[in-house]
Amino acid sequence: MPIIHLADRGVLKVSGIDARAFLNGLVTSDMAKVSAEKASYAALLSPQGKILFDFMVVEAAAEDGGGFFLDCPKPLVPDLIRRFAMYKLRAAVNIEDLSSVLGIGVAIGDTGFDPQEWLGFTDPRLPALGTRLIGEQETLVRSASDTTAYLALRIALGVPEGGKDFAYNDAFPHEALLDQLGGVDFKKGCYVGQEVVSRMEHRGTARTRMVRVVYEGGFAPDAGMDVLAGDKVIGRTGSQLSGQGLAILRLDRVGDALGQGLAITAGGIPLSVQKPSFARFDIPGVDS
Repeated sequence: MPIIHLADRGVLKVSGIDARAFLNGLVTSDMAKVSAEKASYAALLSPQGKILFDFMVVEAAAEDGGGFFLDCPKPLVPDLIRRFAMYKLRAAVNIEDLSSVLGIGVAIGDTGFDPQEWLGFTDPRLPALGTRLIGEQETLVRSASDTTAYLALRIALGVPEGGKDFAYNDAFPHEALLDQLGGVDFKKGCYVGQEVVSRMEHRGTARTRMVRVVYEGGFAPDAGMDVLAGDKVIGRTGSQLSGQGLAILRLDRVGDALGQGLAITAGGIPLSVQKPSFARFDIPGVDS
């Protein structure tokens, strides 16, 4: 399959002698584990523990000036830079928006991409999502293919994306499955929002989760529609394609509905709830 250009993704670079420590004190992943060969999925949270930004972070090679590249939603890059600047204080770091020069692609299967031309790393969320590529925008545009195959793969695997499946500054990491996809390191030191996230983890209080849904008849409603159990709202739809999609649901209410024999619908279309294969949480009344 040709390389897929993810035009909605941007590239931010954090460099300088304090870059690793600076990021480690802010984000949900352990930056000590990040290298040029091993990327991490991470988020910057609000003090209340909600996701403000999520991204993939990989170390830049010495020939690229060192530091760290962040693969993040392109529209959010300016806001992320401003947020980092708030925390910078006297840290020796430089924060750059490289989105006009560099872009993000994904290689699924054997594409024969040249590793000398691209910075490539296995998607840290799930290896099945392919190899992420950071390269020159012009090269990406020339190499690009349709993004539908990537959307279909992401939905089939049950992997959400911010701004499409959950709203920033609204969802907690557990709700967006960051705890299931390696986006939170529960053994690292402090970071912004840690107390709230750790409390949810240790108390097991995450009742709302992103799940896969399959619609009857092969038709899917629009994203952002209410999911109903009978006449009660239990969640909201996210990305949709060809009769399948993602939805963020209250799992206890899913269990109640199934126990009472109530239909679960979105846009009037009955749906079934499925747990992603990687998920370690239980959905009452639903087999894994």
